[in-house]
Amino acid sequence: MSVPIKYELLKRLSDAKGKPVSGQQLADDLNLSRTAIWKHMKQLEEEGYQFESIRKKGYILISTPDTLDPAKITAILETEQFGKKIIYEESLTSTQTIAHQQAQDGAPNGTVVICEEQTEGRGRLKRPWSAPLGKGIWMSVILRPNVLPYEAPQFTLVAAVAVTCAIKDVTGVRPDIKWPNDLLINGMKFTGILTEMQADPDRVNAIIMGIGINVNQEPEDFDDKIVNLATSLKIATGKSIDRAELVAKILYYLEKFSNQYVREGFENIKALWEEYSCTIGNRIKATTLREVYVGKAIGITKDGILKLQLDDGTIKEIYSADIEVEK
Repeated sequence: MSVPIKYELLKRLSDAKGKPVSGQQLADDLNLSRTAIWKHMKQLEEEGYQFESIRKKGYILISTPDTLDPAKITAILETEQFGKKIIYEESLTSTQTIAHQQAQDGAPNGTVVICEEQTEGRGRLKRPWSAPLGKGIWMSVILRPNVLPYEAPQFTLVAAVAVTCAIKDVTGVRPDIKWPNDLLINGMKFTGILTEMQADPDRVNAIIMGIGINVNQEPEDFDDKIVNLATSLKIATGKSIDRAELVAKILYYLEKFSNQYVREGFENIKALWEEYSCTIGNRIKATTLREVYVGKAIGITKDGILKLQLDDGTIKEIYSADIEVEK
């Protein structure tokens, strides 16, 4: 599959890191005329990219629009497979729904479905997830790991570590991971991770990893019911975050840690997860479908199951629950 010209142009200009890139060199490398290069540059300008043209030296990329344009993400990718195919729409009902269909149709490992707005976003237990236009990252990634079905749930924890590392790199903020699938800043939620699977009894065909991140929301963007419970990276840092840069970094770490898990097992990633967790070591209330347990979270098993020490000393393993960390 041929790579669109604008992907190549943006990648070369981005790789130049502020140095001019010769229009003639671009024309030669891409087997185009100088006029064709100029037309593509004008098209990019119309899409919001800004360039400086220096006589006899070439083009410098000055700024990029705040979009999740695949060309922008591709230009800064550091992966081998993840993000090499990106399905992008301004508005989708749910990236998970589209990704499931793409996986069934044979989409390759690392395929990304991403949009600027989700109209029917959902989290764990089919709860709604607000995903307003141009404010966050709403994406699903198709993984095709060589693992057995019972090993798939750990990918939620793998993704939590990957997203945490990416956010640290891009923003300097270190989120807390709340078991099993939430990321918090100052006790307020801004990221949810949803892991779903397509499998036969003896093999995983695909894991569909949904990631929703509140990136550039202001307080007024949140409904009154959640304004005291939810936050965004912009609220936490006081500045706007480049969403495409964050997506590229998430894909880098998701590929890295997914491959590490398949290759080496969960132990090293488990240690990172526990280091970043705000659950471990604290008293929590775990509400399951049938019962409520209160005690101290003392760790997770090699399968990602939460270990809770009840007040009578009993160790209870929690497979699925809503978790509240006691203040």
